[in-house]
Amino acid sequence: MRSWSIPVGRLFGVDVRIHLTFFLLPMFVFWTDYAAHQGNANGTHDMALVAIILACVGAHECGHMLAARRFGLIPKAVILLPLTGVVLYEESKTEKPQPATLLWTREIRLALVGPLVNLALAVLAAAVVTGAGRGGDLWKWPLLQAGNLPKSLVWANLYLAVLNLMPAYPLDGGRILRALFSRTLDNSAATRRAVSISNAIAMVLMVAGLFSDSWLTMVGVIVFSAAQLEERALVFQSVLDNVRLEEVMLTDFATLSPADTLEDALEKAVHSLQDDFPVVRGGDMVGVISKQRILDALRAEGNGYVQAVMNKIFEVSLRRDSLGSAFRKLTARNSSIIPVVEDQRLIGIVTLQNLMHSMALLAESRKLQRDQAEP
Repeated sequence: MRSWSIPVGRLFGVDVRIHLTFFLLPMFVFWTDYAAHQGNANGTHDMALVAIILACVGAHECGHMLAARRFGLIPKAVILLPLTGVVLYEESKTEKPQPATLLWTREIRLALVGPLVNLALAVLAAAVVTGAGRGGDLWKWPLLQAGNLPKSLVWANLYLAVLNLMPAYPLDGGRILRALFSRTLDNSAATRRAVSISNAIAMVLMVAGLFSDSWLTMVGVIVFSAAQLEERALVFQSVLDNVRLEEVMLTDFATLSPADTLEDALEKAVHSLQDDFPVVRGGDMVGVISKQRILDALRAEGNGYVQAVMNKIFEVSLRRDSLGSAFRKLTARNSSIIPVVEDQRLIGIVTLQNLMHSMALLAESRKLQRDQAEP
């Protein structure tokens, strides 16, 4: 998620990121405008057209997220691409288990919301343009152009509504296709099949664009990029659900004592690769502390004892707990370390740093194993 996107802020508690393919759009719009007007492209209008497309995609995804909340799905982050978005959800803890039939029906209903939002915006924009006495311009070619932004607002929404109904995952049509596959396949297999079809469609679009409209190539690139994002998210979710902490926890780690001075603790931290430390008295764990907390306390209050500044409230996990449960505990308390215990004895630690590193390696390992297993 972070490798191919940049953060732009938060909206209603949801992290909003823009995929790097979106930055191809300004260059593409400028190039097509430049070619259409024999070198007289208007950079300001071109950027305004890009902003309109971004706003239409954002409205499309907001429709999905608002509808998803009604089904108990909590959006955590959204990545905007020039044609669609990829939303990461966290299942609400209050949601009751539902039959498989209701789940795929829910998926279809959620998928249809995005195109309906764009259609509604297109109708509203068309009514405003017609009311302003410029209704005849709506049907003049080219339909989407920087020189006529009100008309472009209408057609950008119409194009997004229609294109998102293509059976290419993760477009809305592809999500409907996956939902239909999930009637007979598990979620992972249904997603992989939908992604395979999406990749084939993307290749056809890219090749077709070379011999006809270059916009088809752009759409193909976007569909292919979005499909890769979803496939990687699927692999990571598989890792979260199936890998146990005993497989990734650190068993060779440094500890601190509550009786250590902050200067002594900092000296130990300097010689360790850890950023976070369990604080142990005898055989009992009594707190956790980070390098940054040690430094902040030394700067603010001078030398003291670890006991005075350590965090005494912390979560623990068992060795058979899943990575997903550990990750939820870390994010719930905004913590960066989870002790792993057995019979009330500390046997390992999982830090946010090593968790993310392990997830990346395990995801790549699972993907390689799956690719090798496929004929």
